[in-house]
Amino acid sequence: MQYRFSDSIAGMKPSAIREILKAPADSETISFAAGNPSPESFPVEQLARLSADIFAHQSTLALQYGATDGYPPLRAAIAKWQKERWQIGKTADEGYDFNDTTLIVSGGTQGIELCCRVLCNPGEAVICEDPSFIGALNAFRAAGMRTLGVPMNDEGIDVDALEQTIKANPDAHLLYVIPTFQNPMGISWSVETRKAVYALAKKYGLIILEDNPYGETRFAGQELPTLKSMDEDGVVVYCSTLSKVLSAGMRVGFVVAPEQIASKMVIVKQTEDVHTNLFFQILCHRYITECDLYAHIDKIKDIYRRKCNLMLDCLAKELPEQITYTKPEGGLFIWCTLPDSVDGMEFVRACKAKKLLVVPGATFNCDQDAPSQGFRLNFSTPSDAQIVEGCARLGAVAKEFLSK
Repeated sequence: MQYRFSDSIAGMKPSAIREILKAPADSETISFAAGNPSPESFPVEQLARLSADIFAHQSTLALQYGATDGYPPLRAAIAKWQKERWQIGKTADEGYDFNDTTLIVSGGTQGIELCCRVLCNPGEAVICEDPSFIGALNAFRAAGMRTLGVPMNDEGIDVDALEQTIKANPDAHLLYVIPTFQNPMGISWSVETRKAVYALAKKYGLIILEDNPYGETRFAGQELPTLKSMDEDGVVVYCSTLSKVLSAGMRVGFVVAPEQIASKMVIVKQTEDVHTNLFFQILCHRYITECDLYAHIDKIKDIYRRKCNLMLDCLAKELPEQITYTKPEGGLFIWCTLPDSVDGMEFVRACKAKKLLVVPGATFNCDQDAPSQGFRLNFSTPSDAQIVEGCARLGAVAKEFLSK
Protein backbone atom coordinates (compact mmCIF):
# COMPACT_ATOMS: atom_id res chain seq x y z
CA MET A 1 0.00 0.00 0.00
CA GLN A 2 1.35 3.42 -0.98
CA TYR A 3 0.45 5.89 1.77
CA ARG A 4 -0.07 9.58 1.17
CA PHE A 5 0.87 11.89 4.04
CA SER A 6 -0.10 15.50 4.57
CA ASP A 7 2.40 18.10 3.44
CA SER A 8 2.96 19.36 6.99
CA ILE A 9 3.78 15.90 8.37
CA ALA A 10 5.74 14.73 5.34
CA GLY A 11 8.03 17.74 5.72
CA MET A 12 8.96 16.97 9.33
CA LYS A 13 12.35 15.41 9.94
CA PRO A 14 12.50 11.67 10.65
CA SER A 15 13.67 10.89 14.14
CA ALA A 16 17.34 10.14 13.53
CA ILE A 17 18.18 12.05 16.69
CA ARG A 18 15.68 10.00 18.69
CA GLU A 19 17.52 6.87 17.62
CA ILE A 20 20.63 8.24 19.30
CA LEU A 21 18.70 8.76 22.51
CA LYS A 22 17.22 5.26 22.70
CA ALA A 23 18.62 3.79 25.87
CA PRO A 24 20.17 0.32 25.85
CA ALA A 25 18.18 -2.17 27.88
CA ASP A 26 20.48 -2.24 30.90
CA SER A 27 20.69 -0.58 34.28
CA GLU A 28 24.10 0.99 33.64
CA THR A 29 22.81 3.69 31.30
CA ILE A 30 22.45 7.14 32.85
CA SER A 31 20.06 9.60 31.21
CA PHE A 32 20.57 13.34 31.34
CA ALA A 33 18.20 13.52 28.36
CA ALA A 34 14.83 13.63 30.13
CA GLY A 35 12.67 16.67 30.74
CA ASN A 36 10.75 15.17 33.62
CA PRO A 37 10.19 16.59 37.09
CA SER A 38 11.90 14.76 39.93
CA PRO A 39 9.89 11.84 41.36
CA GLU A 40 10.75 13.33 44.76
CA SER A 41 8.54 16.32 43.89
CA PHE A 42 5.25 14.40 43.72
CA PRO A 43 2.99 14.92 46.80
CA VAL A 44 1.92 11.28 46.68
CA GLU A 45 0.34 10.92 50.12
CA GLN A 46 -1.81 14.03 49.80
CA LEU A 47 -2.90 13.14 46.27
CA ALA A 48 -3.80 9.62 47.40
CA ARG A 49 -5.92 10.95 50.25
CA LEU A 50 -7.72 13.46 48.05
CA SER A 51 -8.25 10.88 45.28
CA ALA A 52 -9.91 8.47 47.70
CA ASP A 53 -12.22 11.21 48.89
CA ILE A 54 -13.14 12.17 45.33
CA PHE A 55 -14.10 8.57 44.54
CA ALA A 56 -16.08 8.38 47.77
CA HIS A 57 -17.98 11.67 47.42
CA GLN A 58 -17.57 13.12 43.90
CA SER A 59 -17.35 10.06 41.68
CA THR A 60 -20.35 10.90 39.47
CA LEU A 61 -18.96 14.34 38.75
CA ALA A 62 -15.38 13.14 38.27
CA LEU A 63 -16.27 10.33 35.85
CA GLN A 64 -18.60 12.34 33.60
CA TYR A 65 -18.02 14.69 30.71
CA GLY A 66 -17.01 18.21 31.66
CA ALA A 67 -16.86 21.71 30.22
CA THR A 68 -14.38 22.22 27.39
CA ASP A 69 -12.89 25.34 28.98
CA GLY A 70 -12.30 23.50 32.24
CA TYR A 71 -13.73 22.62 35.65
CA PRO A 72 -15.08 25.99 36.87
CA PRO A 73 -13.71 25.78 40.44
CA LEU A 74 -10.24 24.93 39.09
CA ARG A 75 -10.38 27.80 36.60
CA ALA A 76 -11.27 30.17 39.43
CA ALA A 77 -8.56 28.80 41.74
CA ILE A 78 -5.87 29.10 39.08
CA ALA A 79 -7.00 32.60 38.12
CA LYS A 80 -6.74 33.65 41.78
CA TRP A 81 -3.31 32.01 42.15
CA GLN A 82 -1.91 33.62 38.99
CA LYS A 83 -3.29 37.03 39.95
CA GLU A 84 -1.71 36.86 43.40
CA ARG A 85 1.54 35.26 42.29
CA TRP A 86 2.30 36.85 38.90
CA GLN A 87 -0.13 39.80 38.57
CA ILE A 88 -1.73 37.99 35.63
CA GLY A 89 -5.34 38.53 34.59
CA LYS A 90 -6.53 41.94 33.45
CA THR A 91 -10.20 42.98 33.34
CA ALA A 92 -12.28 45.81 31.92
CA ASP A 93 -13.31 46.61 35.50
CA GLU A 94 -9.69 47.55 36.14
CA GLY A 95 -9.70 49.98 33.24
CA TYR A 96 -8.38 47.78 30.43
CA ASP A 97 -10.15 47.44 27.09
CA PHE A 98 -10.09 43.62 27.25
CA ASN A 99 -10.84 40.83 29.70
CA ASP A 100 -8.45 37.96 30.30
CA THR A 101 -9.93 34.46 30.57
CA THR A 102 -8.41 31.36 32.17
CA LEU A 103 -9.03 28.02 30.47
CA ILE A 104 -7.76 24.52 31.23
CA VAL A 105 -5.85 22.51 28.63
CA SER A 106 -4.43 19.00 28.45
CA GLY A 107 -0.87 19.96 29.25
CA GLY A 108 0.94 23.14 28.32
CA THR A 109 1.79 21.94 24.82
CA GLN A 110 -1.88 21.76 23.90
CA GLY A 111 -2.22 25.40 24.88
CA ILE A 112 0.63 26.25 22.51
CA GLU A 113 -0.92 24.24 19.69
CA LEU A 114 -4.40 25.73 20.19
CA CYS A 115 -3.02 29.26 20.15
CA CYS A 116 -1.18 28.56 16.91
CA ARG A 117 -4.27 27.07 15.25
CA VAL A 118 -6.42 30.03 16.28
CA LEU A 119 -4.03 32.82 15.29
CA CYS A 120 -2.01 31.49 12.33
CA ASN A 121 -2.64 30.20 8.83
CA PRO A 122 -0.66 27.33 7.26
CA GLY A 123 2.41 28.63 5.49
CA GLU A 124 2.81 31.65 7.76
CA ALA A 125 5.79 32.12 10.05
CA VAL A 126 6.07 31.80 13.82
CA ILE A 127 9.05 33.58 15.34
CA CYS A 128 10.83 31.67 18.12
CA GLU A 129 13.94 31.78 20.22
CA ASP A 130 16.70 29.70 18.66
CA PRO A 131 17.12 27.14 20.15
CA SER A 132 13.60 26.52 21.47
CA PHE A 133 11.29 23.89 22.98
CA ILE A 134 11.00 20.99 20.54
CA GLY A 135 7.37 20.28 21.51
CA ALA A 136 6.33 23.78 20.44
CA LEU A 137 8.40 23.69 17.26
CA ASN A 138 6.82 20.41 16.21
CA ALA A 139 3.33 21.72 17.03
CA PHE A 140 3.97 24.69 14.75
CA ARG A 141 5.38 22.50 11.99
CA ALA A 142 2.48 20.07 12.21
CA ALA A 143 0.14 23.03 11.73
CA GLY A 144 1.99 23.90 8.51
CA MET A 145 3.85 26.87 9.97
CA ARG A 146 7.39 28.02 9.22
CA THR A 147 9.57 28.40 12.32
CA LEU A 148 11.92 31.38 12.25
CA GLY A 149 14.67 31.40 14.85
CA VAL A 150 16.15 34.44 16.60
CA PRO A 151 19.49 33.89 18.35
CA MET A 152 19.94 34.14 22.11
CA ASN A 153 22.47 36.07 24.16
CA ASP A 154 23.17 36.47 27.87
CA GLU A 155 20.17 38.82 28.25
CA GLY A 156 17.74 36.46 26.50
CA ILE A 157 16.49 36.79 22.95
CA ASP A 158 18.56 39.17 20.77
CA VAL A 159 16.25 42.18 20.54
CA ASP A 160 17.92 43.75 17.49
CA ALA A 161 17.85 40.45 15.60
CA LEU A 162 14.21 40.02 16.61
CA GLU A 163 13.22 43.35 15.11
CA GLN A 164 15.06 42.56 11.89
CA THR A 165 13.27 39.20 11.69
CA ILE A 166 9.90 40.88 12.22
CA LYS A 167 10.60 43.43 9.49
CA ALA A 168 11.75 40.76 7.05
CA ASN A 169 8.69 38.55 7.64
CA PRO A 170 5.46 40.56 7.57
CA ASP A 171 3.43 37.33 7.54
CA ALA A 172 4.63 36.53 11.08
CA HIS A 173 1.87 37.30 13.57
CA LEU A 174 2.98 35.14 16.52
CA LEU A 175 6.09 35.27 18.69
CA TYR A 176 6.65 32.18 20.86
CA VAL A 177 9.01 32.63 23.81
CA ILE A 178 10.05 31.08 27.14
CA PRO A 179 11.48 34.07 29.02
CA THR A 180 12.05 32.32 32.36
CA PHE A 181 14.41 29.31 32.63
CA GLN A 182 14.22 28.76 28.91
CA ASN A 183 14.08 25.23 27.53
CA PRO A 184 16.64 24.13 26.44
CA MET A 185 19.17 26.73 27.62
CA GLY A 186 18.01 27.32 31.19
CA ILE A 187 18.58 31.09 31.00
CA SER A 188 16.17 33.90 31.88
CA TRP A 189 15.62 37.14 30.04
CA SER A 190 16.59 40.40 31.72
CA VAL A 191 13.86 42.88 32.66
CA GLU A 192 15.15 45.21 29.94
CA THR A 193 14.78 42.49 27.29
CA ARG A 194 11.26 41.72 28.46
CA LYS A 195 10.23 45.35 28.19
CA ALA A 196 11.87 45.74 24.79
CA VAL A 197 10.20 42.64 23.34
CA TYR A 198 6.79 43.71 24.63
CA ALA A 199 7.31 47.12 23.00
CA LEU A 200 8.22 45.46 19.68
CA ALA A 201 5.09 43.32 19.79
CA LYS A 202 2.95 46.43 20.24
CA LYS A 203 4.83 48.32 17.53
CA TYR A 204 4.49 45.60 14.89
CA GLY A 205 1.15 44.09 15.89
CA LEU A 206 2.41 40.67 17.04
CA ILE A 207 0.80 38.39 19.58
CA ILE A 208 3.28 37.05 22.14
CA LEU A 209 2.75 33.46 23.25
CA GLU A 210 4.54 33.35 26.60
CA ASP A 211 5.31 29.85 27.84
CA ASN A 212 6.10 29.68 31.56
CA PRO A 213 6.20 26.06 32.74
CA TYR A 214 9.20 26.59 35.03
CA GLY A 215 8.49 29.91 36.76
CA GLU A 216 7.58 28.31 40.09
CA THR A 217 10.89 26.42 40.26
CA ARG A 218 13.13 29.44 40.96
CA PHE A 219 15.69 28.40 43.58
CA ALA A 220 18.16 31.30 43.27
CA GLY A 221 18.25 34.93 42.19
CA GLN A 222 15.52 37.54 41.98
CA GLU A 223 12.01 37.03 40.70
CA LEU A 224 11.37 38.51 37.25
CA PRO A 225 8.05 39.81 35.92
CA THR A 226 6.18 37.78 33.35
CA LEU A 227 5.44 39.42 30.02
CA LYS A 228 1.77 38.83 30.76
CA SER A 229 2.02 40.96 33.90
CA MET A 230 3.16 43.84 31.64
CA ASP A 231 0.29 43.33 29.21
CA GLU A 232 -1.91 46.41 29.05
CA ASP A 233 -2.97 45.94 25.44
CA GLY A 234 -4.14 42.32 25.17
CA VAL A 235 -1.14 41.19 23.11
CA VAL A 236 0.12 38.36 25.37
CA VAL A 237 -1.28 34.82 25.59
CA TYR A 238 0.13 33.14 28.69
CA CYS A 239 0.56 29.38 28.87
CA SER A 240 1.62 27.33 31.89
CA THR A 241 1.12 23.95 33.51
CA LEU A 242 0.82 22.02 36.76
CA SER A 243 3.28 19.44 35.40
CA LYS A 244 6.25 20.87 37.30
CA VAL A 245 4.20 21.68 40.42
CA LEU A 246 2.05 18.59 41.03
CA SER A 247 2.48 15.89 38.38
CA ALA A 248 3.49 15.74 34.73
CA GLY A 249 1.34 12.66 34.15
CA MET A 250 -1.90 14.44 35.07
CA ARG A 251 -1.63 16.53 31.86
CA VAL A 252 -3.30 19.61 33.36
CA GLY A 253 -2.19 22.94 31.94
CA PHE A 254 -3.78 26.34 31.63
CA VAL A 255 -3.90 29.39 29.40
CA VAL A 256 -4.65 33.00 30.31
CA ALA A 257 -5.65 34.94 27.22
CA PRO A 258 -7.85 37.83 26.10
CA GLU A 259 -11.42 36.53 25.99
CA GLN A 260 -11.73 36.87 22.21
CA ILE A 261 -8.73 34.57 21.71
CA ALA A 262 -9.66 32.19 24.53
CA SER A 263 -13.16 31.64 23.16
CA LYS A 264 -11.75 30.57 19.79
CA MET A 265 -9.29 28.23 21.53
CA VAL A 266 -12.22 26.55 23.28
CA ILE A 267 -13.92 25.89 19.94
CA VAL A 268 -10.78 24.27 18.54
CA LYS A 269 -10.26 22.24 21.72
CA GLN A 270 -13.74 20.78 21.28
CA THR A 271 -12.46 19.10 18.10
CA GLU A 272 -9.46 17.57 19.89
CA ASP A 273 -10.32 16.10 23.28
CA VAL A 274 -13.72 17.60 24.27
CA HIS A 275 -12.26 18.49 27.68
CA THR A 276 -9.22 17.90 29.85
CA ASN A 277 -9.35 14.88 32.21
CA LEU A 278 -12.00 15.88 34.73
CA PHE A 279 -10.88 13.64 37.58
CA PHE A 280 -7.43 15.21 37.56
CA GLN A 281 -8.91 18.70 37.27
CA ILE A 282 -10.93 18.06 40.42
CA LEU A 283 -7.88 16.57 42.12
CA CYS A 284 -5.78 19.62 41.22
CA HIS A 285 -8.50 21.95 42.50
CA ARG A 286 -8.74 20.07 45.77
CA TYR A 287 -4.96 20.19 46.21
CA ILE A 288 -4.65 23.90 45.40
CA THR A 289 -7.49 24.90 47.74
CA GLU A 290 -7.05 22.39 50.60
CA CYS A 291 -3.29 21.82 50.83
CA ASP A 292 -0.36 24.18 51.33
CA LEU A 293 0.62 24.73 47.71
CA TYR A 294 3.38 27.22 48.47
CA ALA A 295 5.01 24.96 51.06
CA HIS A 296 5.02 22.20 48.45
CA ILE A 297 6.58 24.52 45.88
CA ASP A 298 9.27 25.45 48.40
CA LYS A 299 10.07 21.74 48.77
CA ILE A 300 10.43 21.42 45.00
CA LYS A 301 12.78 24.39 44.95
CA ASP A 302 14.94 22.77 47.63
CA ILE A 303 15.15 19.56 45.59
CA TYR A 304 16.17 21.36 42.39
CA ARG A 305 18.60 23.70 44.16
CA ARG A 306 20.47 20.69 45.53
CA LYS A 307 20.44 18.77 42.26
CA CYS A 308 21.43 21.74 40.10
CA ASN A 309 24.26 22.75 42.41
CA LEU A 310 25.51 19.17 42.49
CA MET A 311 25.58 18.96 38.69
CA LEU A 312 27.26 22.37 38.38
CA ASP A 313 29.92 21.34 40.89
CA CYS A 314 30.52 18.11 39.00
CA LEU A 315 30.71 19.89 35.64
CA ALA A 316 33.26 22.35 37.06
CA LYS A 317 35.33 19.40 38.23
CA GLU A 318 35.00 17.19 35.15
CA LEU A 319 34.70 19.37 32.04
CA PRO A 320 37.61 21.04 30.26
CA GLU A 321 37.36 24.84 30.28
CA GLN A 322 36.78 24.88 26.50
CA ILE A 323 33.26 23.59 27.14
CA THR A 324 31.04 26.31 28.57
CA TYR A 325 27.68 25.88 30.26
CA THR A 326 24.83 27.95 31.67
CA LYS A 327 24.20 28.32 35.39
CA PRO A 328 20.43 28.42 35.77
CA GLU A 329 18.58 29.85 38.77
CA GLY A 330 15.60 27.55 38.25
CA GLY A 331 14.01 25.16 35.79
CA LEU A 332 15.33 21.71 34.92
CA PHE A 333 18.13 22.20 32.40
CA ILE A 334 21.77 23.16 31.83
CA TRP A 335 23.00 24.00 28.32
CA CYS A 336 26.55 23.12 27.34
CA THR A 337 28.41 24.55 24.34
CA LEU A 338 31.25 22.71 22.59
CA PRO A 339 34.14 24.37 20.77
CA ASP A 340 33.63 24.86 17.04
CA SER A 341 36.18 22.13 16.34
CA VAL A 342 33.93 19.44 17.86
CA ASP A 343 31.12 17.79 15.89
CA GLY A 344 28.08 18.03 18.14
CA MET A 345 26.33 14.89 16.90
CA GLU A 346 29.51 12.82 17.08
CA PHE A 347 29.98 14.01 20.65
CA VAL A 348 26.47 12.90 21.58
CA ARG A 349 27.07 9.49 19.97
CA ALA A 350 30.29 9.13 21.95
CA CYS A 351 28.39 9.90 25.16
CA LYS A 352 25.89 7.20 24.29
CA ALA A 353 28.74 4.74 23.77
CA LYS A 354 29.73 5.53 27.39
CA LYS A 355 26.13 4.79 28.39
CA LEU A 356 25.33 8.44 29.02
CA LEU A 357 22.38 10.05 27.22
CA VAL A 358 22.32 13.79 26.50
CA VAL A 359 20.14 15.71 24.04
CA PRO A 360 21.93 17.15 20.99
CA GLY A 361 21.37 20.85 20.48
CA ALA A 362 20.23 20.34 16.89
CA THR A 363 17.01 18.88 18.30
CA PHE A 364 15.95 22.38 19.35
CA ASN A 365 16.89 24.32 16.21
CA CYS A 366 14.23 26.21 14.31
CA ASP A 367 16.05 25.21 11.14
CA GLN A 368 15.94 21.42 11.22
CA ASP A 369 18.98 21.15 8.96
CA ALA A 370 21.23 23.45 10.98
CA PRO A 371 24.07 21.98 13.07
CA SER A 372 24.57 22.86 16.73
CA GLN A 373 27.52 22.99 19.12
CA GLY A 374 25.20 22.72 22.10
CA PHE A 375 23.72 19.88 24.10
CA ARG A 376 21.18 19.84 26.93
CA LEU A 377 21.54 18.25 30.35
CA ASN A 378 18.69 17.55 32.76
CA PHE A 379 19.39 17.52 36.50
CA SER A 380 15.90 16.92 37.90
CA THR A 381 15.38 13.27 36.94
CA PRO A 382 18.68 11.44 37.67
CA SER A 383 19.59 10.49 41.23
CA ASP A 384 22.43 12.28 42.97
CA ALA A 385 24.68 9.27 42.42
CA GLN A 386 23.79 9.22 38.73
CA ILE A 387 24.61 12.93 38.44
CA VAL A 388 28.10 12.34 39.86
CA GLU A 389 28.82 9.30 37.71
CA GLY A 390 27.21 10.78 34.60
CA CYS A 391 29.30 13.95 34.81
CA ALA A 392 32.42 11.80 35.16
CA ARG A 393 31.49 9.97 31.95
CA LEU A 394 30.75 13.28 30.25
CA GLY A 395 34.16 14.60 31.29
CA ALA A 396 35.88 11.51 29.94
CA VAL A 397 34.23 11.93 26.54
CA ALA A 398 35.04 15.64 26.50
CA LYS A 399 38.70 15.10 27.29
CA GLU A 400 38.92 12.44 24.59
CA PHE A 401 37.40 14.73 21.94
CA LEU A 402 39.46 17.77 22.86
CA SER A 403 42.70 15.83 22.87
CA LYS A 404 42.30 14.91 19.19
